[in-house]
Amino acid sequence: MSVLAVGSIAFDTVKTPFGSAQEVLGGSAVYFSLAASYFTSVNLVGVVGEDFQESHLQVLQERGIDLQGLETGPGKTFRWSGVYSYDLNERETLDTQLNVFADFRPKIPELYRDCRYLFLGNIDPDLQWDILQQVRKPDFISLDTMNYWIEHKRESLLRALSAVHLLTLNDGEARQISEEVNLVKASRKILELGPRIVIIKRGEYGALMFTDSTLFCAPGYPLEFVYDPTGAGDSFAGGLCGYLANLDNVCDSTLRQAIIFGSTMASFCVEAFSVQRLRNLTYAEILERYRQFRHLTHFDDVP
Repeated sequence: MSVLAVGSIAFDTVKTPFGSAQEVLGGSAVYFSLAASYFTSVNLVGVVGEDFQESHLQVLQERGIDLQGLETGPGKTFRWSGVYSYDLNERETLDTQLNVFADFRPKIPELYRDCRYLFLGNIDPDLQWDILQQVRKPDFISLDTMNYWIEHKRESLLRALSAVHLLTLNDGEARQISEEVNLVKASRKILELGPRIVIIKRGEYGALMFTDSTLFCAPGYPLEFVYDPTGAGDSFAGGLCGYLANLDNVCDSTLRQAIIFGSTMASFCVEAFSVQRLRNLTYAEILERYRQFRHLTHFDDVP
C-alpha cells in the first residue's frame, strides 16, 4: 500500500559541533518520504518556491516518490536555520523564513484521496484537519506536531487528534499537551484525546510506544559518529509508516517491528548532514541494522 505524506519541504542551514551545512535539502515531507520509500511507494504533497532546482527534484524522484502533489509557488522555498550543542537532543532555531510555505493550503490530488495510509507532518493543525476532510477514510493516520502548535493552537490540535490513529511527539511535547510530568501518565491522558497509539520519541535514548493494552520500549542505536540530528524524527516516522503500509497490517507485533525500522532509519539519518545518508542506503544495510537492534535488547529467560 502507498503512503500519502503531507508536510514541509525546506532548505536548512545547520551547525553542529561536528560540522555545518548551508541551505541543504530538508523538511518533514522530504525526510519522511525518503525513509518510507525503502518500504513502500510514497505520494508527496507540499510546496516549493521558484528556487527549487531540478537537482532537488531528482533526490526525490530517484527514490520513486510520486510528486504530482508538489506545488511550485511564486517566491522562495521555506528556509530554516539552527544550531546544536553537544547535547544533540536540544537545538536552537536561529531563523525561520516561511516564504511560499506561509500561504500553503494543501490540495490533495484526486489520485491520492484513496490512499489508506496517511502521514500528517508537523504543520498547522487547521491544515491537518483540512487534509482529513479531503481524503476518503484512510485505514491508518499518523500525525506529528510540535510545542508551538500545542501552545498556540491547542483546540485545533485536539480536533485533529480526535481523528487520527497514531501521534508521534517528543517527551517535552508529551508533557506539555498532557500537563503531566510522568511519561506514563502523560501517555494515558493523550490516549484519551483520541489516538489509539502514542509514540514518544526520545532522541538518542530511543522511543516509547503506548496503547490502551501495551507498552513497548525501543532503545536508541549506539552510534560512534552523529553529525546532524535534523530530520531524525521524520525519518523515524517514515520508516515506521512505510513498513506498516508495506505489510498492510497494524497490530501489536507489526507496530513493534515498525518502531525498530523507524529507529533504524533515524539512526542512518543522523550519520550525515541533510538527506545524504538516506539517499545512499541499501535495503541490505537497513535489514542488517534492524537485526543489530534485536541483539541490543535480547536476553534469555531465567531457567
